[in-house]
Amino acid sequence: MHGSSPSPFLGRGEFLDAPPDHALLSLAEKETVLPCRYRDDPGVQSTVIQVTWYKEGPGGGSRDQIMAAHHQDGQTAFGPWSGRVRFQSSEPMVDSSLVILTTEVVDEGSYTCHISTFPAGNFAQKLTLTVWTVPISSLDPVILVEGQSYRLAAACRSVARPLPSLSWDTDLNGQSTNRSSSDSGSVSSHYSLHPLRSMNGQRLDCLVSHQSLKKPRRLRNNVVVHYPPNAEVSGYSPNWFVGMETAMLHCRSGGNPIPEEFTWTRQGGDLPQGVIPHPNGTLAFGRPLSAGDAGVYQCVVRNVVDSSKATVELKVADEPQKEAEPDNLLLIGVGGAAGGLLLLMLVVIVSVTCHHKRRNKKLERQLTVKE
Repeated sequence: MHGSSPSPFLGRGEFLDAPPDHALLSLAEKETVLPCRYRDDPGVQSTVIQVTWYKEGPGGGSRDQIMAAHHQDGQTAFGPWSGRVRFQSSEPMVDSSLVILTTEVVDEGSYTCHISTFPAGNFAQKLTLTVWTVPISSLDPVILVEGQSYRLAAACRSVARPLPSLSWDTDLNGQSTNRSSSDSGSVSSHYSLHPLRSMNGQRLDCLVSHQSLKKPRRLRNNVVVHYPPNAEVSGYSPNWFVGMETAMLHCRSGGNPIPEEFTWTRQGGDLPQGVIPHPNGTLAFGRPLSAGDAGVYQCVVRNVVDSSKATVELKVADEPQKEAEPDNLLLIGVGGAAGGLLLLMLVVIVSVTCHHKRRNKKLERQLTVKE
């Protein structure tokens, strides 16, 4: 049974469950079922003696036995197919469908299910199997630096059968270039742009589209643009005075990546004793202020791109400035408003009184003339 060649096809009976055009599609690493279920013509009663599966060689010139089942001798898988295939049914004389347990790309090709019956003869069904692979994809981002020339920002690559397609989902102003190789089943896409700090953190996702996927697969990515820091000093006010406690200067900076190196200096000499620089950029006066603390202080911040510096002139008064109490200021304001209103009323009263006096004198002169 194991080495016999199939007898000529006699054209009786029919095969059930055959796919359209006898073409099958499967995915690599998945289970594949090659259907083969034979039925005699009505009125013909024959017995299936043996079932043999073959894989056609390139060009159809040769073929390899995969698996066979005999109604008495049992089942046998041949050569490299052993452990990779089995019959779907426990009764292969009734349902001769073959199962490839883990499909590989090399399994793509033409298959023949050969049925030997008695007394009707031999019958065969041919199937064509196409094997697709699910895309294996990767995205490689590039760290950019502000001010660089037009360059690659991210590269996306995918391998699959048939060839996948790649696209970019982004609001950035750049350009993509695609390349593909049918031999290796790979496609790549490069996205390039002019780096600006405003692009830092913006979306640059790669979308992989393939017939095996219900929707494009998204490889998420955010652009990284490094740019230098911008130092600023805060915390100082003109009301610093001798004896003031817990005085601090703070060095603040932007930049990407965030600076981790802060350096404080005082113009013309070292930092005063008891003045402590902290790693986060704070300069703490660990004792009450003294007149000797005055001077020009400078903070230098640095990241991997560049450095930036900021200065502040610190003046220390002999004593704190005296400020009017808020309640007194309110009373002064209310009193001033009331005084102004009273003065306005006096002016109005005097003006009205003078006006009436002039009218009365004029009336008296007129009466005297008439008399």
